[in-house]
Amino acid sequence: MSPRQRSLAYPTRAALGGALRRLRAAAVQLADASDHGGTKALYLRDPDGNGVELYWDRPEKEWPRNPGGSLKIVSKPLDVENLAATGASGTDVQQG
Repeated sequence: MSPRQRSLAYPTRAALGGALRRLRAAAVQLADASDHGGTKALYLRDPDGNGVELYWDRPEKEWPRNPGGSLKIVSKPLDVENLAATGASGTDVQQG
């Protein structure tokens, strides 16, 4: 039985941006791209239909917090154009 989803962590935002550029160059379609506040994630399907998540965790000190200090979980569309630009010219275009 094959797994339903595999998750792969990238060490930096620039590394995730590089992965996105390589996926685009290979004409791989994204199923989704989400900004979860503390995590930026790209979702796709492998040839067998299994889910694949590529993600980068922001440093914990940058995670969004609720007024009481607990982790604020959000799910909003990820700015993939901004992510793709990250690291492309040796710079880290950090936004949101």
